[in-house]
Amino acid sequence: MSDFDAISVGRRVLNAEADALRLQAQTLGDDFVRAVDILHAVKGRIICTGIGKSGHVGRKIAATFASTGAPAFFVHANEASHGDLGMITEGDVVLCLSKSGENQELADVLAHSKRFHVPLIALTAARESALGRAADVVLQLADAAEATAEVKAPTTSTTLQIALGDALAVALLERRGFTARDFKTFHPGGKLGAMLRTVRDMMHGEGELPLVGRDAPMSEALLVMTEKRWGVVGVRGEDGGLCGVITDGDLRRHIDGLMDRTAAEVMTPGPKKTVPPGMLASEALALMSDPPPAVTVLFVVDDGEPVGILHVHDLLRAGVM
Repeated sequence: MSDFDAISVGRRVLNAEADALRLQAQTLGDDFVRAVDILHAVKGRIICTGIGKSGHVGRKIAATFASTGAPAFFVHANEASHGDLGMITEGDVVLCLSKSGENQELADVLAHSKRFHVPLIALTAARESALGRAADVVLQLADAAEATAEVKAPTTSTTLQIALGDALAVALLERRGFTARDFKTFHPGGKLGAMLRTVRDMMHGEGELPLVGRDAPMSEALLVMTEKRWGVVGVRGEDGGLCGVITDGDLRRHIDGLMDRTAAEVMTPGPKKTVPPGMLASEALALMSDPPPAVTVLFVVDDGEPVGILHVHDLLRAGVM
C-alpha cells in the first residue's frame, strides 16, 4: 500500500502559502504606499505585463483592476516586442510581474517605459534584478519557499503575486471612493449584476401602483387591490404621501362591517417598511425579512411620494439572493 497521503500534502501546501501570505502582509511598507499613489495619479491605463506563470497572474490582476473601475489590460511581454509596445503610451503605468526579474523578454518593455517616461512598478522577488533596478517602485515578494520543494515550480510565489495584486486593487478602489453602485456598472450580468441592481431598475411603476385615498370606501379599495393583483393597497394622505397600507391581514381583522369602513379606518398606518428607488436590490430583499414581520411586497417611496412597488418574486426571478 502506498504511503502517499493526499490530505497531508494538501494541508502542507495550504499552510505554507498561508504562512507566506502572513509574511507578505508584515513586509508591506512605503513601497506599497508609493505604488498606490502612482496608480491613483495615472491618467491613462494600468498595463500589466509578464511571461509564463507571472503572465497568467498579470491577466488576472488586470481584470481585477478593470472590474473595479481602473482602466487596465494585459500586454504579454513577448508580444510587446512585436508591435504591442504601441499599446503602452505616456500617461499609462506599467505593472511588471517576474519572480526572478531577469527575464530577457522583459527588456523591451523596460526600455520602452524609460524612453517614454511611463512609471514602472515591479512585482518581483529580486529587488536588485534588472527589473528591480529599472522600476520606480519595487513590491518585493516575501522570502518564502515554493510549496513544491525540490521541484520549485511557481506556487507560493504566484499566490503572493495574486494577493499583492488584490491588495493594490482594493487599496486603489477605497482611495478612489469606489462603491457597490460603481461596481454594478462593470458587472451588469449574472448573479453579481442582479445583486447590484437598484430598486428603480426592478420596480413596477406608477401605472401598476395599487393606491386609494384615505376617504375611499373599502369597496373601492378592494376593487383596486383585486385589479392590481399585488395583495395590498396603499393609502395616500391629503399631501399625496403614503400614509398606510391595507393587507390581507387588515381585511381579516376588520371583517365585521368591513364594507361600511373607509380605507383610513382599515389600513395599518405607516407603513413600517418602504424603500427608496436608489437602494440596492439585495438590500431591499434583506429588508423584506429583517426586521420581522416578513413581507413580500414593498412600496417604493421617493420624497414621501409612492413611485413604485416591488415584489419578492421580481427579485428572485432576477437572481437576487
